[in-house]
Amino acid sequence: MNPVRRPSPAPRAARRPIRALGSAVAAALVALSLGAVGAVAHADSRDDLVREQERNEAEREKVESSLEGVDADLAATYLKLEDAKAKLPVAQEKLAAAEKALAAAERKQEQVAGRLDLAEAESAALEADLAAGAKEIDSTRAAMGELARSTYRGDNAVTTLEVVLDSSSTDDFLQSYAVMGSAVRSQTQVLDDLETASAVARNQQERQTAVTARIGELKAEADAAVVAADEARAAAADHKAEIEKIQADMTALSKQLEDQKKQYAGQLAELEADSAELAREIARIDEENRRKEEERKKREAAARAEAERRAAASRNQSRPAPAPAPAPASSNFLAPPVPNLYVTSPYGYRVYPITGGWFMHNGVDLRSACGNPQYASAGGTVVGVRGAYGNGTHGNQVLINHGVVGGNSYITVYNHLSGFAVSQGQRVSQGQTIGYTGATGNVTGCHVHFEVWKNGSTIDPMTLPGF
Repeated sequence: MNPVRRPSPAPRAARRPIRALGSAVAAALVALSLGAVGAVAHADSRDDLVREQERNEAEREKVESSLEGVDADLAATYLKLEDAKAKLPVAQEKLAAAEKALAAAERKQEQVAGRLDLAEAESAALEADLAAGAKEIDSTRAAMGELARSTYRGDNAVTTLEVVLDSSSTDDFLQSYAVMGSAVRSQTQVLDDLETASAVARNQQERQTAVTARIGELKAEADAAVVAADEARAAAADHKAEIEKIQADMTALSKQLEDQKKQYAGQLAELEADSAELAREIARIDEENRRKEEERKKREAAARAEAERRAAASRNQSRPAPAPAPAPASSNFLAPPVPNLYVTSPYGYRVYPITGGWFMHNGVDLRSACGNPQYASAGGTVVGVRGAYGNGTHGNQVLINHGVVGGNSYITVYNHLSGFAVSQGQRVSQGQTIGYTGATGNVTGCHVHFEVWKNGSTIDPMTLPGF
């Protein structure tokens, strides 16, 4: 990672898409902090939530890679702030669901309480009716008892014969007979009323028994509704407290980030110096490669000329010099430093998500777990083994000089290693372990940072055959 305030000169092809790349990175950052709102709000199944979590993790990995070269404390604060932003819509969604559950629980509680009130009112009315009915039955039974006692004593025993014998006239007989009939009907009516009142009382008692049982059920349901409402209320309060904490954390982290940005501004010169020093080292190695290549060509030309001279002298004639063997195709010889390539941050110009400054990402970041081996991309000589101390941006770094291949000078660079497997000046072969994946330097996590320098300028490794 070679961060600078302004884009340093780069190959023409790499300089054209500066703004497009910057916009793409900015869009990715906005997606991380805001995209979770819509996605989480519409995730209505576990699979949706799992996919959303995977997308968020991938976005966070990209942001972590984009922070390479930034002061570690500043990057950590920024990531905490982004994490808080991502948590906020999730907590808000949980709060909305809890408030919805609370409203439903309170409605349920009100409905059950209303039904319980109606059942208790009906029970009270039935009790009053039962009491009135019992009083009426008792009164009727008393009247029937008195009538029975009078009949038994003969107080009211009047027979039809007595009515005939005691009547002085036909009119008297008819009147006496009518009175006797009325008395009989009254007795019959009393009996009917008693039977009706008893039947009503039985029905009311059965209804009262059923209502009493229902009241017991409603009281249990009401108790459960109260518990559910209390639990929903507590859950809503917890989610609200969580949101308040997230918002407080965001406020504190935003202030901390601004304070650290001011401190970080003074470190840009050091980062530029790291970048310039690596470029000068690469240029020196390239110059030496070209010098050695020219000397090799001169030696080969002299050897061919001497061979031709001797052959001509022996045959007493000269022949044209044979055409030189074709040079091997450039770049075909390079292989990836790790298997199973997964790009977490591409090659090209980017924008710092914190300061907004432009910088050139001279290599490609590849996913690799801490401690995984990294391999030499091609055979060559180790020309740089640098420790993390004093090499702030790059961390532990290995440079391999592959010499001139197909007329081009190639050097590969491996940054942020956790440890080395080679030493300065050592010859290595393609696929040989040169170090182990780490997170040294100004980075936020373990990964591979791999650079390919061709004739003193970086190229995108992912455009090479085999990548």
